[in-house]
Order: sequence, then C-alpha cells, then structure tokens
Amino acid sequence: MSEIILAANQLVKTYTQRSGRFGFGATMVRALDDVSIRLRAGTTLAVVGESGSGKSTLARCLLQLQSLDSGEVLFEGRDLSRLDAPALRALRKNLQMVFQDPFASLNPRMRVGELVGEGLLIHGLGSRAEQQQKVVSMLKRVGLSESDMQKYPHEFSGGQRQRIGIARALVLQPKVVVCDEPVSALDVSIQAQILLLLKALQQEMALSYIFISHDLRVVRHIADDIVVMHAGKVVEQGKVVEIYAQPQHAYTRNLLAAIPGQSSVHGERFSNV
Repeated sequence: MSEIILAANQLVKTYTQRSGRFGFGATMVRALDDVSIRLRAGTTLAVVGESGSGKSTLARCLLQLQSLDSGEVLFEGRDLSRLDAPALRALRKNLQMVFQDPFASLNPRMRVGELVGEGLLIHGLGSRAEQQQKVVSMLKRVGLSESDMQKYPHEFSGGQRQRIGIARALVLQPKVVVCDEPVSALDVSIQAQILLLLKALQQEMALSYIFISHDLRVVRHIADDIVVMHAGKVVEQGKVVEIYAQPQHAYTRNLLAAIPGQSSVHGERFSNV
C-alpha cells in the first residue's frame, strides 16, 4: 500500500451568495462540507461531480489558492495552513496545477520558453543556462520542440497549448499535480493523447495526480481511486474498478448511467442538481 502524500481532513469552505434585485439578500453556500480525501503516492485520485459540486473549490483549497473556513491540508504530514509565507512558497514547487482552459491559462504576451521557465526563475532553481536546458528538455518530453520556445501561445492548437501548460507545471519536478478538468476543453481525439501523455509522465517522474473531472468516461482511463462529490459533500469514494462495478450511491449510479454507451441497468434518471 502506497504512503499517503496528500491528505485533506474535514475541509469546510463557505461563500456568501448575493440575491435579490439590488443584491441585498444573502445566503451562505457550503462549497465544501466536511470533505476528507487521501492521495496515495504515485497514484491518481479522481474527484468527480457535476458543475457546482465543489470539486474546483477543493482543488484551489488543496493548493492554498483559497483559504479554508476550517479543516487541514497535509502534504507529507505537514499542515500547509500552519506554514509561514516563505515556507509555503518554498514548498509550492512540489504542488503544481494544470488548468482547465489552455487558451486562458497562458499569458498571450509571453513566449513559450518564458512561460515554461517562469517557475524556475521564481524559485531561483539553477543558472539561466540550466533553466533553459530544463525548459528544452521538458518541452521535448511533452511532445514539443526547442524551436517552440520562441513562439507565442496563439501559434499553437488547443492540444499543444495544454502540452505547454503541462510542461510549465512539471518543469519544477513537483511531487503532486492537481489537474483541474485538463481535457474538457479539447476534442475527444486530443483528449486521448493528453491522457496518455499524463500517464506516461506520471510513470517517468513518479508523480501523484489529483484529477478533477465531471466526466466519468475520462476518469476510468486514468484514475486509481475516485471521490464522488455532490453539493459540497463526498457521497462515495473507493477504488475506480469497484465503484464502476458496484456503485453504492444513487448519485454515482446516475453519473455512470449518463456515460454514452453505458448500460443503464440501475434504471435511474438524473435529478436536477
């Protein structure tokens, strides 16, 4: 059994949602409601659910990009919320993110070499020559070339831009990568290529992934373990093979039944959520 590299314990995050004609009304929304997860080293944990389930909020809270109301996030046993700013900054190179939209996540005014090497520069890792060497090596590993360093994001297709985003996250040689819907903006044929790339890089670099998705069809091909979220709560979790074979919660059965070509033996329809 792999050791636990990242753990979240009883996470709570609330938002104030304005309502009414002039926004004077306010209701509290629990984006995360007592959420606990475990990521085993070297494996992929998928977090699935429909829009509004809380999965993207979970991703941001795990990386300390958003504050929590309560709960703790432990990376290799260290509580991230208790670290001072310099310690958290130093640790961030081990926790990286691949974003959903390869069109929006890349600065259009920066060349690819600058985009991929920015993290190395921020963390002061190596000389300029060493940084450039690492950028070239990482670009090649994701299927791009050295000549691409001088190009701008608009010169690439969506799939190529996502490869740039992956290179940017992995050039720091992180231990944990949070992939927030990394293929949802791509064509199906390109999705398969990116998933195969992520799996290959995981094996090469001993990476641990948290894979956020609304698509159980995609998750089946990359994840080892799965957490199903609904309305800010974890409603089911376990091994992917077990949950696909015998889902316990009605919401999970509905998600599975919605997969094109999936047998709807449970006979349940989606509810409005």
